[in-house]
Amino acid sequence: MSGVHIAPPEQQPASFAFTAENLELAKKHIAKYPAGRQQSAVMPLLDIAQRQHDNWVPQAAIRHIAEMLGMAPIRVLEVASFYTMYNLAPVGKHFIQVCTTTPCWLAGSDKVVSACKKHLGLNPGETSADGQFTVIEVECLGACVNAPMLQLGDDFYEDLTEESTGKILEALKRGETPKPGPQSGRLSSEPHGGATTLTTFNPAGAAGGNDD
Repeated sequence: MSGVHIAPPEQQPASFAFTAENLELAKKHIAKYPAGRQQSAVMPLLDIAQRQHDNWVPQAAIRHIAEMLGMAPIRVLEVASFYTMYNLAPVGKHFIQVCTTTPCWLAGSDKVVSACKKHLGLNPGETSADGQFTVIEVECLGACVNAPMLQLGDDFYEDLTEESTGKILEALKRGETPKPGPQSGRLSSEPHGGATTLTTFNPAGAAGGNDD
């Protein structure tokens, strides 16, 4: 777990328990797996715990989930520390994950990182003093065709430039919610120059104009 940031003892709550609503959700995930395989629910339970606890998973939640699933706490911690989707220490209200893997880097992810430095004063791995922003670098987020991109909470912001990244960050600072998706104006992952096929609608269909 080298390099994993775990909150120090003074930031760790003494106990953790799912709310009644989240407990029911956790039980639904556990019930998806056959007897003896309930430990497979560890990832969704970690996600539920993180969403309940200000977007980070405390050690008390690790122990609670381990007890629910009949696992050693270290096994749960191994999962939580392996994936960047789980935070083991407090993060900012706006948790910004910038993809810097090769496709995004080739498309200009360094400019996205530069915009974070310019507009937030943050390097990757840092949180603002007011607790509003955290910026980290991550590996592939699976939106290579819309590179470069960043993830903000559960939303993807794609086709970024230094300028458009700056506009997103400034909007967040004003308390606004920027529209997610491609920032270049294109729809989803269509060609940058616009659609080149299926540009007209044929009500007769493709089968020689037959209705049957």
